[in-house]
Amino acid sequence: MRDKLNSQRCSKFLRALADPERLKIIQCLGPGPLTVGEISARLNSPLANVSHHLKQLRIAGVVVGRKRGRQVHYEVAGRVAATTGQGRKALDVLDFGCCRLELGQK
Repeated sequence: MRDKLNSQRCSKFLRALADPERLKIIQCLGPGPLTVGEISARLNSPLANVSHHLKQLRIAGVVVGRKRGRQVHYEVAGRVAATTGQGRKALDVLDFGCCRLELGQK
């Protein structure tokens, strides 16, 4: 059987996203890059917890970190902007090839 989903790759993404805290982090990163401290403050979650979840998301290839000075700014990797029917409002979508996660509301 041909593996249309690329099941190994797809399961890596799905495992990384299967935690509620990680999905909250992804939502925080929707508008743009943030540091661990900024994410921690927005989620009212301990810095160590946010750092752990970001590491898991980074290993899975869901987020990337870019060093700016002494801080690392995290952003969603593979983010695709799509438009709605009106063509005016942007809708944030994570497209992994095997599945899509819509971050915006319709």
